Amino acid sequence: MPTTSAPGSIEPPPHLPDRSNKGKLLQVLGVGFGIAVAVGNSISVGIVRTPGSIAAILPNAWLFIAVWIGGAFYALLSAFQLAELGTLIPSSGGQYNFSRRALGEYAGFIVGWSDWISTCGTTGAVGIVLGEYLAHLFPVLDGAMRIKITGVSAIVIFALLQWKSVSMGSKVQNFTTILKGLVFFVMVIACFTMGRTAHAEILTAPAVAVPAGAALITAMLLGMQATIYTYDGWDGVIYFGDEVKNPAYLIPRAIFASLGSLFVIYLLINAAVLYVLPMNQIAGNDFSLGLAAERVFGRYGDTVFRSIIVVALFSSINALHLMGTRVLYAMSRDRLFFHQVTRVNKGGTPTVALFLSALVGVIFAIGKFERVIAMLAFFFVTNYMLSFISLFILRARDHRTERPYRAWGYPWTTALALLGSLAFLIEAVREDRANSLLTLVALACSYPVFRVLKSVSSRETKNEPI
Repeated sequence: MPTTSAPGSIEPPPHLPDRSNKGKLLQVLGVGFGIAVAVGNSISVGIVRTPGSIAAILPNAWLFIAVWIGGAFYALLSAFQLAELGTLIPSSGGQYNFSRRALGEYAGFIVGWSDWISTCGTTGAVGIVLGEYLAHLFPVLDGAMRIKITGVSAIVIFALLQWKSVSMGSKVQNFTTILKGLVFFVMVIACFTMGRTAHAEILTAPAVAVPAGAALITAMLLGMQATIYTYDGWDGVIYFGDEVKNPAYLIPRAIFASLGSLFVIYLLINAAVLYVLPMNQIAGNDFSLGLAAERVFGRYGDTVFRSIIVVALFSSINALHLMGTRVLYAMSRDRLFFHQVTRVNKGGTPTVALFLSALVGVIFAIGKFERVIAMLAFFFVTNYMLSFISLFILRARDHRTERPYRAWGYPWTTALALLGSLAFLIEAVREDRANSLLTLVALACSYPVFRVLKSVSSRETKNEPI
């Protein structure tokens, strides 16, 4: 639902009209899809590896659970802000739209470009992990080259499933997310009902030393940082603002329902792991959920665990394709990328954007881009910071514009979310100075790229027949 503006308010720059006559984005998605794409994107390998890294620095069950609650609290503060921005600017493309309108095209370009590249990079990484897990389940797929072929094949197959229409992509996402939720739920129930013997052993396990003072504060910050990365994706619905039916009503509900679902799922999964494994076996273990499955299912545990992860990764690849495609489409629509990428088929799929997103995902899958992904992690928190700053600017500048949803607790919750983002960013820079420097270099190099792409896109627009 477009917002109306009072006299004197500043309207957003107009979007590039679609002259391709190939179709347009279709407003056919509901709140169920918003939840499915968020949960599908978020619950992946992160929930398998994150508990081990947190337990290594906070080897206490109560502190361990506390950082998961703290990460959810930060996400909730962020959700209040993005729910307002998502209904104020209901356009497909994610946080790119907010920074572009409030801070200008270059800020929007930085957010959109980093979001798109990191999404495609994640698609490639998830594809490779999927290949590794399938190789364990089916030895015929084992071997470095076969694993890459499996990962690339999964990326291509899910792109082809979405090619027909956005409705097909939505159905695939809904199905894979429901299946993912069910298998994780079965795992949790099994831990609590079949893991009583393992739990009895935990009661006699020796206590582990816990950091104190400044070391404890640092450990809590790092632990929350890890949970925030794991929760990331709860805002998936904002990538589909043009395609959601009644966005003023559905976007806030999808955001809060997604975050609530993730919080409950993560809390249950971690509680189940803590129920069957002592803290010293979780700490530093990238396979803690798999180890918990072995405690419960015995020799079948590894197969059960890897099957759960395969289902989770299928859902993630589909969600990443959907989200990355919308970011690139939005940038092209606004003359910040090649205009041909705005082409949409009759089913509502931005086909060129989907092709390019899948192609870059494949390139990541067959290459080694660990440093690039590490650098883009800094943009992750920066993008949220720019969104919070954008809300302050738009409240002050467009104060008469109708807002279907207003951030609860503004400006205090907005300021707290902004300060939290700044603290996490400072801690990330302190922990990884090498990649921080490279990120600043990449940021400086992005400006000439921005000017070139904008110039080319503008010339394309002028030369196109009306």
